[in-house]
Amino acid sequence: MCGRFTNEMTWSELHALYSINDEGPPTSNMRPGFNIAPTQEVPFAHLDRAGNIELNSGRWWLVPHWAKELPKAAMFNARIETADTTAAFRDAWRYRRCLIPADGYFEWTVSAEDGKKDPWLLQMPDGAGFSFAGLWAHNDNLGVTSCTIITAPAVPEIAHIHERMPVILNPEVYGAWLDTNLKGDDAKTLLLGSQIDSLLTYHRVARDVNNSRYEGTDTKKPLINSL
Repeated sequence: MCGRFTNEMTWSELHALYSINDEGPPTSNMRPGFNIAPTQEVPFAHLDRAGNIELNSGRWWLVPHWAKELPKAAMFNARIETADTTAAFRDAWRYRRCLIPADGYFEWTVSAEDGKKDPWLLQMPDGAGFSFAGLWAHNDNLGVTSCTIITAPAVPEIAHIHERMPVILNPEVYGAWLDTNLKGDDAKTLLLGSQIDSLLTYHRVARDVNNSRYEGTDTKKPLINSL
């Protein structure tokens, strides 16, 4: 799963990640996220009506376009096995796909010594920025734009940390994933065949990260002697 992530990229870096060539980023950058939690505002990339990639932002906790109130059920992750058939996600799967930028995410294991949760930071080599495969929605009644991260069974390289993983896509298929002409099982095959989670590196970080309200700039700092 993915229940917390980091994104310290500037708008200029995000534009470069998605090869966006417009008038340029806004005069002020979005605030860096050192410990982003569900329901917080995050940037995401999607296709505009002309078929070009554009950046938007929304609540990380999908609110379907038909919802009459904010969902109480967990909607920050969508399982690849059922995202195309579950009522909450299927319209977004068909018509509104997105890429959610990040430069790391957190998972937890249980300590054998004290039974408490130990956080791990997973990131690409050299901390490079990447994109989660996602879905997005806009709810006119509630005035909410939102998104969710697609998850899949973990690749062997990280399965000892968590049995599931967010799908991190190879940049070469960004356009293919966003193109909703790719349907059903073909879209799932693309995701599973183009994920790059096996490249992830990981290390232990301080338990301060366990508190979703903790926003210290040191969330990526490795613990000494971590395995």
